[in-house]
Amino acid sequence: MNNDRREFIKKTGCALTMTALASQMRHFGLMSAIGQSTLDRTNAPAVPSDYRAMVCVFLAGGNDGNNMIIPNHSDTTISNYTVYSNARSNQGLAIAQGSLLPITVPRMGNLTYGLHPSLGPQAAGTNIVNNGIHELWGLGKLCGVTNVGTLVAPLTKTQYQNGSVQKPYQLFSHSDQIAQYQGGRSDIASFTGWGGRISDARTANDNPSGLIPMITSIAGAQLFTAGQITLPMAIADSGTSLSSVLQPVGFCSPTPCTPTGAAGARFAAFNNLRQYDLSNDYVAAASHVTDLAMQANSALQTSLDVTTTFPNTGIGRQLKQVARLIKSRGSLTINRQIFFVSLGGFDTHTIQVTTQQSLLIQLGQAMRSFYDETVAQGISDKVTQFTMADFSRTFSPAGTGATVGSDHAWGNHHLVVGGGITAADFYGINTTNGTPYPSLTFNGPDDADSGASARGRWIPTTAVEQYAATLARWYGLPDASLSQVFPKIPNFSNTNLGFMQPA
Repeated sequence: MNNDRREFIKKTGCALTMTALASQMRHFGLMSAIGQSTLDRTNAPAVPSDYRAMVCVFLAGGNDGNNMIIPNHSDTTISNYTVYSNARSNQGLAIAQGSLLPITVPRMGNLTYGLHPSLGPQAAGTNIVNNGIHELWGLGKLCGVTNVGTLVAPLTKTQYQNGSVQKPYQLFSHSDQIAQYQGGRSDIASFTGWGGRISDARTANDNPSGLIPMITSIAGAQLFTAGQITLPMAIADSGTSLSSVLQPVGFCSPTPCTPTGAAGARFAAFNNLRQYDLSNDYVAAASHVTDLAMQANSALQTSLDVTTTFPNTGIGRQLKQVARLIKSRGSLTINRQIFFVSLGGFDTHTIQVTTQQSLLIQLGQAMRSFYDETVAQGISDKVTQFTMADFSRTFSPAGTGATVGSDHAWGNHHLVVGGGITAADFYGINTTNGTPYPSLTFNGPDDADSGASARGRWIPTTAVEQYAATLARWYGLPDASLSQVFPKIPNFSNTNLGFMQPA
């Protein structure tokens, strides 16, 4: 391949706004894999007949799960609201009991817990478009997975303190814990994410004729979406129309149109050049990926918009774009999809009360609009939203008064929304009190620390891998592939937490 041709392809490839398709061509292994996947499917398993999608909602900075799911009962056999209030009220971090959104939890003996009030109905405002996600609990479309965190293997307090069981590396560090949540392992640094590895394992079988990758980020490049051979797509939020996200730049404007003049000549030259040097595996695969992008761009020119109103917030626009792509699944010939969206600002060392209140309003409004749109599309049982975060925050407040916050901790609570969940309940591996919700006791059996240093950093009983494997199995990942996606999953005896209905 001569230098002029190489330079032309480099420049035109970089000009494509199909960012994660064109710019990700550096992954040589992927190019080969995609080229091979189109050649021979004689012995491939049957393509799934139904649609499935997972949507990871990452709460960047570390959401305080202690103030998202709160005891709302007075039963003295387990941590109750008084225990919670005694730990957080004096410094001004406790949520008033009367404002909690009550949920009844069968696994906790039908005791009442409470969701943060921001997850329910709000006073009318610019970005208030629905009643939030609290009422989905009563409809059986929302559940909690409690005390989840990064683990190499199950770990007790004694083992944590004496070092007899390997701990996750760089505990309580933002970047490292984000990498472990998204990477799906905590023993070593991973350069791929568990979403990307699912795509590695399933794309050829599930989306053999897909025009776009199985996995898409609406929040930029993320470890979660990276695989060994997977080519993730990264696109802008709903502020950009789908008809524009893959449109080649410099050939035609506005979109759609027929290139003429100099733009038309460049476009014709670009197409002609992609027919040369196809004997080179890398060039052939790169040309194939570009062909798919051009076909996808064509298909998206007539994409259907959503009918549900979404809040005009960052997370609202991201989830709206996800909903648009899902609605276009037919023209894109996609059977399985994985998405990543993110809401930041949860590193609340100070001013936590008002900050978390605002962020959870955004979260509840956006996730509810997205769920309502899946209902409108008739696929609410085929699409699952789930939260992840760096970690939770210390039960002990940091500071006091208007600036009160909390510091980095460990075990956290997460929310799962969709028609495919088993029931509105708490799920996870039991803590020392015989339930999946930890004992809220400083220096207690679930607190990683002892004595004066004890701040309420709950030791997770449910590993990220167990949480993720339950979702992955529902998505269609066979049990035989679990260890390929989650290398440390053999360390955990329970790989199905039960919060998703059978695939």
